Amino acid sequence: MKNISFRNDILPLKNELFRLALRITLNREEAEDVVQETMIKVWNRRDDWGRLDSIEAFCLTVCRNLAVDKTRQHERQNLTLDAADHETADVSYASNPEEQTVQRDRIELVRRLINSLPEKQRSIMQLRDIEGKSYKEIAAALSISEEQVKVNIFRARQVIKQRYIGIQEYGL
Repeated sequence: MKNISFRNDILPLKNELFRLALRITLNREEAEDVVQETMIKVWNRRDDWGRLDSIEAFCLTVCRNLAVDKTRQHERQNLTLDAADHETADVSYASNPEEQTVQRDRIELVRRLINSLPEKQRSIMQLRDIEGKSYKEIAAALSISEEQVKVNIFRARQVIKQRYIGIQEYGL
C-alpha cells in the first residue's frame, strides 16, 4: 500500500492540472473550476489512492475528463469559448524592444495554432512539449496507447509547423 499525501503528492500538481485544463477549455475561469473539481474528486477517491499505479496519471485523467465534459456542455449550449488569457511569455532575452515584440508575436501565434488543434492533440502537446511528460505517462493519463500518443504528437507538430510557415511566409 502506497502512502500518498494530498499535500505532498497531489497539491503540487495544481499548476500542471490548470495548464492542461486551460489548454482544453481555452478559458481561465473554466480551467480554475476544473482544477477545483478535480481536487475534490481526487480527494473523494482517497480510499483508492493506494491501488493506483500513478496518482499523477489519475489526477491528469480526472482533470482532462472534467475539462472535456465542461467544453462539451458549453458546445451543447451553443456558447462561444473565450480566448485564453495567457501569461505574457518571458522574452527578455531579446536584445531590443522590436525583437521582444516580434518574439512575443511569434509565441502568441504558436499558442493560437496549438489552441486550434483538436482537443486530443492539444492535450497531448501540452503534456509532452510543455509539461515534459513521457509517452508512457501521457498514454496512462489519456487512456490510449503509446503509439497513439506518438502519432498524435507527430500530426499536431506537423500541422503547427505547416500553418506557422504558411502564416510567416504568406500571411495566410
